[in-house]
Amino acid sequence: MPEPAPDKPAAPSRTVGAWAAAARLITRWLDRHERVDELFATLPPGLTGAERARCQHLVFGVLRHFGRLDAGLGRLMSHPPRPATRAVLFIAGFELIEAVGEPAAEGRAAKIVHHAVEQAKHLASPKEAKLVNAVVRKLAGALTAEAPPKLAEPSVLAEYFSHPEWLVRRWLTQFGAGPTRRLLEWNQQPAPVYARWRDPAAPAPAWFTPTAWAGYHEVPSGRWGEIEPLLSAGRLYLQDPSTRLAVDLLAPQPGETVLDACAAPGGKSLLIADRLRDAARAGGAAPGTPAGRVIALDLPGPRIDRLKENLSRVTDVDVALLQGDLLSGEYKLFDDHRLPTEYAAVLLDVPCSNTGVMRHRVDVKWRLQEGDFGKHGRQQLALLHAAARLVAPGGRIVYSTCSIDTEENAAVVKAFFESRAGGPFKLEASTTSFPWESGHDGAGAFLLRKS
Repeated sequence: MPEPAPDKPAAPSRTVGAWAAAARLITRWLDRHERVDELFATLPPGLTGAERARCQHLVFGVLRHFGRLDAGLGRLMSHPPRPATRAVLFIAGFELIEAVGEPAAEGRAAKIVHHAVEQAKHLASPKEAKLVNAVVRKLAGALTAEAPPKLAEPSVLAEYFSHPEWLVRRWLTQFGAGPTRRLLEWNQQPAPVYARWRDPAAPAPAWFTPTAWAGYHEVPSGRWGEIEPLLSAGRLYLQDPSTRLAVDLLAPQPGETVLDACAAPGGKSLLIADRLRDAARAGGAAPGTPAGRVIALDLPGPRIDRLKENLSRVTDVDVALLQGDLLSGEYKLFDDHRLPTEYAAVLLDVPCSNTGVMRHRVDVKWRLQEGDFGKHGRQQLALLHAAARLVAPGGRIVYSTCSIDTEENAAVVKAFFESRAGGPFKLEASTTSFPWESGHDGAGAFLLRKS
């Protein structure tokens, strides 16, 4: 879910509404460990505009800094209070972190304490508001600590940068001290909202912030009223520049039928279709002439509606949606829809740990377990075997993830080549985006060509 830059509301009532809504979501997260996207789906429809953006900003901030806040609060209380009171403390703690280094930070901290106490009276109880008053005042001093030295112990880095210690140790082993530190710092920053301009007939609005990646723009805050109509009209699509890497390697050509084998929610399917359309027009094809075909396959489930919505935005390219299991090992689904079972181009963007996109998916690090990498790797290899059977002789497949972990990227491709199924394939190219180097989300992509 894109994290909009908060437009700080001018009216106090808006701040209260956003703050209380955020506290209720954090309470649910503490109590039920729900996914953040599911939490935001429960926001009341009356919370709109700046209020909604501010609420999301507070929730993202708490989850991003949860480890540091939890450790700080744990040192100030012998027993954790109930979730509603903890939520108030966490939000106040995040606001204190935000205030560090601001002009008049001391006065800002006093306002944060007062506001948290008033919120606690309504969201918890007057008695618990007294606890909030005492704890937040002490927490203000605890959160002003300087960042740990570069060669700090993994436990110190994990607490300050709010990541599980086992994950920090894993990254230190894979990447080394310097890159791990830069990755931790990267993950703790609010993510910009990027958008891809889809209208080839008109330039992007001048008020977009340009980026280093062609066709991608940073969405400025405060202009969502102008952006929403562009999104609705299909001229704009919210998408991180990292998504282009796999499609760049696939290089869809006009007239091809391309299979997107793990398509939902459809952002890459849409990008493939736009590449087919734009390449055909560049070659002289008239608007309205089909430039190729995209077959989007994924499991039935809640993400299919989003996939359908994205496919509905495709122009000048034929599309087909298939709901089924790639791992079934049967091609009856393709036969039933009179679709080919061999393709010149296949994209396999597999489910993964999401370690490359933690800036956007701030709750992932708290859901991820050490054993997940092996579990993902086994599923990813099975999917690669299944998708490879759909590649025509001379065709190509791109295996991609939004992970930066070796076990989900190079190790999966290596295991595939070591199997009998990998015999006809050669690794033609690969790319890995490390966020601290690329400046956008992390990803891995591998182009395999079948002889």
